Amino acid sequence: MNAFVGDDGHLRSGWRFVIYFLAAFAAIVILFAVIGVAVTLASGPTGAEQLLKGRYGILIQGIVLTLGSFLIGWGCVALLEKLRAASLGWALHVGWWKDLLIGSILGILTVTIAAVLAGAIGGFKIALSPSMSGAVKSTLISLGLFVLAAAGEEGLFRGYGLQTMSRAKLAWLGIVLTSVPFGIVHLGNPSANIWSTSNTVLAGVWLGLAYMKTRSLWFPLGLHWSWNWTMGALYGIPVSGTTNVTPEPVMHVTYGGPVWLHGGAYGLEGGLACTIAVLVSCLVIWRVGFLRPSQEMLNASPEAYQEPGEWDDPNRSVI
Repeated sequence: MNAFVGDDGHLRSGWRFVIYFLAAFAAIVILFAVIGVAVTLASGPTGAEQLLKGRYGILIQGIVLTLGSFLIGWGCVALLEKLRAASLGWALHVGWWKDLLIGSILGILTVTIAAVLAGAIGGFKIALSPSMSGAVKSTLISLGLFVLAAAGEEGLFRGYGLQTMSRAKLAWLGIVLTSVPFGIVHLGNPSANIWSTSNTVLAGVWLGLAYMKTRSLWFPLGLHWSWNWTMGALYGIPVSGTTNVTPEPVMHVTYGGPVWLHGGAYGLEGGLACTIAVLVSCLVIWRVGFLRPSQEMLNASPEAYQEPGEWDDPNRSVI
């Protein structure tokens, strides 16, 4: 067996996976460095720090992750597998807006289930904020930021790396290899802990499962942005420990009950209520039959469609 080249004449999936993430990491670091220098020169060190820690920082992060993951992914599909850019999952294929809409609705329902569980079992209470003057503006601005931030993370973690492993019939391995780093990168968030990291890894599995059912990034994008936006802008719950994106939410939270249930300062993602809600949502995505890839996406990423139980071939080798 050739350790570098597979039977199809392409570099083996494990090497493709490593090349993509190394190149994407380097590109993203360089882009952040260039932007950081430019902002510091324009605003000074103090001004740059304040700007990059606020909403503009979220905006820049979303743009950098989206652009970096797409450009590197495009180069990888073209050079390593001779595929079109449409295979990356961002094509406006037939039904793309339905994938986005269904994902958005399911994301809202999933976070709502987690909030209801936390409240019903004795966790916290959610009520309308006493002042709604800035809530509409904050909600609309945060919507765009959450969509862009989610697109960047989906492009990076559910993009080429996961996709090339799925084409090698090693989808579950790809989901694990992308979900664990997805959880680890959130360790630096305020109030992060082992439980919040475990839930974020589980969320990576949830989003990876969503991609695999549709071969489109529009569905996991819908899940991702709507989860964050509903939790932060509507319910006023910290999103992965942060509240700076939605300083004036529609509702506010009164904390009570055990932190292990509702996540405390980290938000729902740090508690058991999130674990249960995401597991239920995973089961729904796994079982429903109408979530299937369009023929256009199957043609863009040539592989025979497989049901979830057939995603991995135990006889396939990564390298």
